[in-house]
Amino acid sequence: MPLAPPGVAAWTPDLFVAANLLLLTVLYLWAARRAGLRLGTRWPWIRTVSFIAAMVLLAVTYLGPLSTWSHLLFWPHMAQHLVVTMIAAPFIVLSSPVRLLFISLDRGGRHRLIRILRSRTVTVLTNPALTWVLFAGTLLGIHVTPFMEWMIDDHDAMAFVERPLVLVIALLFYYPLIGTDLIARRPAPSIRLLSLGLMMIPETVLGMVIHFAPVPLYPAYIESGALTGIDAMADQKFAGAMMWAISMVLDGIWMMVAGLEWWRDQERETRRLERTEQREALEASTRDASG
Repeated sequence: MPLAPPGVAAWTPDLFVAANLLLLTVLYLWAARRAGLRLGTRWPWIRTVSFIAAMVLLAVTYLGPLSTWSHLLFWPHMAQHLVVTMIAAPFIVLSSPVRLLFISLDRGGRHRLIRILRSRTVTVLTNPALTWVLFAGTLLGIHVTPFMEWMIDDHDAMAFVERPLVLVIALLFYYPLIGTDLIARRPAPSIRLLSLGLMMIPETVLGMVIHFAPVPLYPAYIESGALTGIDAMADQKFAGAMMWAISMVLDGIWMMVAGLEWWRDQERETRRLERTEQREALEASTRDASG
């Protein structure tokens, strides 16, 4: 199956998207430098690299060939979905933008941010049960409702509805589950692993449904396939296989990240308990000696 529609541009100039991604990158780098000056030490370079990598991935996804081809073929749309929700969004979370914002603000700004993080709204929106439902519901809702047809045919619907929605929901999902960003109530490690593992269910089911469907599911891709000479059924099977296989691999990676963070938390707690026991033993021996 040809992967690219013949005669279609491989680059989509979009100054609005490019300017916003560039602005976000500049703001992050400025805040990282400001945080380094305030802390007296450099902001962790790995977090900066994580954020820049996310911006590059979003640029490739939203400005590169995938953006143009997603109106003509199903697999570029699925590739966009996988890159944004399962790579770029987690990278943004791992860059700790909330913590960076907290350090960069003045005292009044920090108090306001703390109130926001402790608010009932944020607590509800970062509850793993709700974020799982939102993530799974968005994934299924886009692909099994008329929304998909509307998005394929309408550039603005894809650019200003689907893309922001998918990115925001993905950020909400990963924010309490991975990384060490500031959050008022972080779920227990077991809940984080469970939530990440359960996300494989809707992703796998959707991928299998798309791959094994006996007929093309989206009339818009049938019409574009007739124009480009690319078989809509083969395109759909390839897209379903991507969702089915790649999502399981990426989910497994983020589960390992969460598991590693759990192990590190346990190591820190063990060291804290050992220091406490040593201090209590020293105090007891000092009392005995003085008695």
